[in-house]
Amino acid sequence: MNTSLFDQVRELSVEEQLELVEALWDSIVGRNAVPGPTSSQKAELDRRLADHAANPDDVVPWDEVKDSALTQIGR
Repeated sequence: MNTSLFDQVRELSVEEQLELVEALWDSIVGRNAVPGPTSSQKAELDRRLADHAANPDDVVPWDEVKDSALTQIGR
């Protein structure tokens, strides 16, 4: 990494840094270069899929999840 460039970025305000991060991410997405999941994320997805396969009826309907979330945030 270019440490000089990084030092310049660190001098920006938090708002400016966030704008830069958003612009960088949009640029990456625009090139269809979004990185895949990490090995730990893949392992977690595999674990969740295995859990679901072993317990297919252990689910909560979306309407219940949504209602619960909205209740928690006071809407």
